[in-house]
Amino acid sequence: MYAASREASSRAREALSAALSATGDITIATTGSELFAVVDVLDDQRSLRVALADKSVSSSVRAELAERVFGGKISAATLAVLTTAVAQDWSRTRDLVDTLVVLGQEALLRAAADRGRIDAVEDELFRLARIIEDNPNLEQALTDHATSQQAKRELLARLLTGKVEDITMQLAEQAVGRSRGDAGIAFDQLSELAASLRKQIVAYVRAATELTQQQREQLAASLQRIYDKPVTVHVQIDTSLLAGVVIRIGDDVIDGSAVGRLRRLRQSLA
Repeated sequence: MYAASREASSRAREALSAALSATGDITIATTGSELFAVVDVLDDQRSLRVALADKSVSSSVRAELAERVFGGKISAATLAVLTTAVAQDWSRTRDLVDTLVVLGQEALLRAAADRGRIDAVEDELFRLARIIEDNPNLEQALTDHATSQQAKRELLARLLTGKVEDITMQLAEQAVGRSRGDAGIAFDQLSELAASLRKQIVAYVRAATELTQQQREQLAASLQRIYDKPVTVHVQIDTSLLAGVVIRIGDDVIDGSAVGRLRRLRQSLA
């Protein structure tokens, strides 16, 4: 985002925090769901989307337009967030919509945290990303531009209903419906957002064999000392590594696998 949109996004996030302060998890979850519904409308109606982000029109007029279109259809808390968001000056129309998506995600994850289920939601999102990565046909079906958003969401619902948290389902359906590319990456981004709301970072670990709980805790403690932040460890088994682990945190990769050591040895001998 350019500077104007970053500032606008910050103000919209402040509005979300204010609207959700001292409310219960049901209200918070409702706000997240309603923000997603607003985004669906904006995705379908280009003229409305453009009008709500038109900097040539005064902020009060844009806010009034949002109230006319959505007033009475969404809660007061959601409307307060929406009117604040559209009253800001955005560098691009897409930045407004993308910010509303993130605010919806944050609201749902806050609701999960209030219910004591954010760990479960984060783990389910990570596992969904891995399932999609391991099933090319499923990934193709979920990212095919010729397939409607509704069809993608219905496919996901058939696969996940009754198997994951309801908040995980909502987040997954929205991510797949609006995915512009790799669905697995979209789920990883959600997992990282969940960790960031808990002031943590995510370590994606590929291990040659399953790690014991003690090994996971020791690894998390070691990474916390390195990055000076609590670390959530997600482990995926990859027998092709032969032994050891490969750790990815953001752009950092720590390769402690047997395959990695052999590759470095060959390079040193070349």
